[in-house]
Amino acid sequence: MADQPQSYAHHTRWDPPFHFFILPVFLIVFIASLVHLGMRIYHHHHPLHGVVMVVIALAALMAIFKIRLNALKVQDRVIRLEERLRLATILPEPLRARIPELTVGQLIALRFASDAELPALVQKTLNEKLSRDDIRKSIQNWRTDDWRV
Repeated sequence: MADQPQSYAHHTRWDPPFHFFILPVFLIVFIASLVHLGMRIYHHHHPLHGVVMVVIALAALMAIFKIRLNALKVQDRVIRLEERLRLATILPEPLRARIPELTVGQLIALRFASDAELPALVQKTLNEKLSRDDIRKSIQNWRTDDWRV
Protein backbone atom coordinates (compact mmCIF):
# COMPACT_ATOMS: atom_id res chain seq x y z
CA MET A 1 0.00 0.00 0.00
CA ALA A 2 2.87 2.38 0.68
CA ASP A 3 3.99 1.99 -2.95
CA GLN A 4 1.14 4.11 -4.30
CA PRO A 5 -0.74 7.11 -2.95
CA GLN A 6 -4.13 6.52 -1.40
CA SER A 7 -7.18 7.24 -3.51
CA TYR A 8 -10.70 5.90 -3.81
CA ALA A 9 -9.34 3.04 -5.91
CA HIS A 10 -6.49 2.27 -3.48
CA HIS A 11 -7.66 2.88 0.08
CA THR A 12 -8.55 -0.64 1.23
CA ARG A 13 -6.06 -2.00 3.71
CA TRP A 14 -5.16 -5.67 3.72
CA ASP A 15 -3.47 -7.14 6.78
CA PRO A 16 -1.48 -10.02 5.25
CA PRO A 17 -0.99 -12.06 8.45
CA PHE A 18 -4.75 -11.92 9.14
CA HIS A 19 -6.24 -12.01 5.64
CA PHE A 20 -3.77 -14.38 3.97
CA PHE A 21 -2.64 -16.68 6.79
CA ILE A 22 -4.72 -16.72 10.00
CA LEU A 23 -8.15 -16.55 8.37
CA PRO A 24 -7.44 -19.19 5.68
CA VAL A 25 -5.84 -21.53 8.24
CA PHE A 26 -8.84 -21.33 10.57
CA LEU A 27 -11.25 -21.78 7.66
CA ILE A 28 -9.34 -24.90 6.56
CA VAL A 29 -9.35 -26.25 10.13
CA PHE A 30 -13.12 -25.69 10.35
CA ILE A 31 -13.72 -27.42 7.00
CA ALA A 32 -11.39 -30.27 7.99
CA SER A 33 -13.31 -30.74 11.24
CA LEU A 34 -16.58 -30.96 9.28
CA VAL A 35 -15.00 -33.57 6.97
CA HIS A 36 -13.71 -35.48 10.02
CA LEU A 37 -17.22 -35.48 11.53
CA GLY A 38 -18.69 -36.66 8.22
CA MET A 39 -16.15 -39.48 7.98
CA ARG A 40 -16.90 -40.63 11.55
CA ILE A 41 -20.62 -40.71 10.80
CA TYR A 42 -20.07 -42.42 7.41
CA HIS A 43 -17.94 -45.15 9.01
CA HIS A 44 -20.49 -45.60 11.81
CA HIS A 45 -18.13 -44.40 14.55
CA HIS A 46 -19.41 -42.49 17.53
CA PRO A 47 -19.61 -38.85 16.33
CA LEU A 48 -18.85 -37.19 19.70
CA HIS A 49 -15.16 -36.65 18.87
CA GLY A 50 -16.08 -35.13 15.52
CA VAL A 51 -18.76 -32.90 17.05
CA VAL A 52 -16.29 -31.64 19.67
CA MET A 53 -13.74 -30.84 16.94
CA VAL A 54 -16.36 -28.93 14.92
CA VAL A 55 -17.42 -26.93 17.97
CA ILE A 56 -13.81 -26.08 18.88
CA ALA A 57 -12.96 -25.11 15.29
CA LEU A 58 -16.09 -22.96 15.05
CA ALA A 59 -15.30 -21.29 18.38
CA ALA A 60 -11.75 -20.53 17.21
CA LEU A 61 -13.03 -19.10 13.92
CA MET A 62 -15.57 -16.94 15.74
CA ALA A 63 -12.87 -15.79 18.19
CA ILE A 64 -10.58 -14.50 15.44
CA PHE A 65 -13.47 -12.63 13.84
CA LYS A 66 -14.49 -11.09 17.18
CA ILE A 67 -10.89 -10.09 17.93
CA ARG A 68 -10.62 -8.45 14.51
CA LEU A 69 -14.01 -6.73 14.73
CA ASN A 70 -13.34 -5.43 18.24
CA ALA A 71 -10.08 -3.86 17.07
CA LEU A 72 -11.92 -2.24 14.13
CA LYS A 73 -14.63 -0.91 16.47
CA VAL A 74 -12.01 0.71 18.71
CA GLN A 75 -10.33 2.15 15.63
CA ASP A 76 -13.66 3.63 14.48
CA ARG A 77 -14.18 5.24 17.89
CA VAL A 78 -10.72 6.81 17.78
CA ILE A 79 -11.29 8.05 14.22
CA ARG A 80 -14.63 9.54 15.30
CA LEU A 81 -12.90 11.44 18.11
CA GLU A 82 -9.98 12.56 15.93
CA GLU A 83 -12.24 13.78 13.15
CA ARG A 84 -14.54 15.68 15.50
CA LEU A 85 -11.49 17.47 16.92
CA ARG A 86 -10.14 18.12 13.43
CA LEU A 87 -13.48 19.45 12.21
CA ALA A 88 -13.79 21.71 15.28
CA THR A 89 -10.48 23.37 14.37
CA ILE A 90 -10.97 23.60 10.59
CA LEU A 91 -14.65 24.31 9.99
CA PRO A 92 -16.13 27.81 10.10
CA GLU A 93 -18.63 28.44 12.91
CA PRO A 94 -21.90 27.70 11.10
CA LEU A 95 -20.62 24.26 10.09
CA ARG A 96 -18.88 23.62 13.40
CA ALA A 97 -22.27 23.66 15.15
CA ARG A 98 -23.45 20.86 12.80
CA ILE A 99 -20.63 18.40 13.57
CA PRO A 100 -22.94 16.25 15.77
CA GLU A 101 -25.17 15.65 12.72
CA LEU A 102 -22.43 13.63 11.02
CA THR A 103 -22.67 9.86 11.41
CA VAL A 104 -19.73 7.70 12.42
CA GLY A 105 -19.55 6.35 8.87
CA GLN A 106 -19.41 9.86 7.44
CA LEU A 107 -16.68 10.89 9.90
CA ILE A 108 -14.67 7.81 9.00
CA ALA A 109 -14.90 8.63 5.30
CA LEU A 110 -14.12 12.33 5.84
CA ARG A 111 -10.76 11.47 7.43
CA PHE A 112 -9.34 10.96 3.96
CA ALA A 113 -10.22 14.50 2.79
CA SER A 114 -7.52 17.16 2.80
CA ASP A 115 -7.92 20.13 5.14
CA ALA A 116 -8.47 22.46 2.19
CA GLU A 117 -11.45 20.57 0.76
CA LEU A 118 -12.93 19.52 4.10
CA PRO A 119 -15.34 22.46 4.74
CA ALA A 120 -16.99 22.18 1.31
CA LEU A 121 -17.19 18.40 1.57
CA VAL A 122 -18.74 18.55 5.05
CA GLN A 123 -21.32 21.04 3.78
CA LYS A 124 -22.13 18.78 0.83
CA THR A 125 -22.28 15.72 3.11
CA LEU A 126 -24.73 17.41 5.48
CA ASN A 127 -26.91 18.88 2.74
CA GLU A 128 -27.07 15.77 0.57
CA LYS A 129 -26.74 13.14 3.33
CA LEU A 130 -23.85 11.51 1.47
CA SER A 131 -22.97 7.91 2.25
CA ARG A 132 -19.50 6.78 3.26
CA ASP A 133 -18.82 5.62 -0.29
CA ASP A 134 -20.16 8.85 -1.87
CA ILE A 135 -17.88 10.90 0.38
CA ARG A 136 -14.84 8.86 -0.63
CA LYS A 137 -15.73 9.26 -4.32
CA SER A 138 -15.99 13.04 -3.84
CA ILE A 139 -12.52 13.48 -2.34
CA GLN A 140 -10.05 15.15 -4.69
CA ASN A 141 -6.92 15.38 -2.51
CA TRP A 142 -6.52 12.32 -0.34
CA ARG A 143 -4.91 12.40 3.11
CA THR A 144 -3.14 9.14 3.71
CA ASP A 145 -4.09 7.00 6.69
CA ASP A 146 -1.38 4.40 7.16
CA TRP A 147 -2.21 3.75 10.83
CA ARG A 148 -5.35 1.72 10.18
CA VAL A 149 -5.74 -1.75 11.71
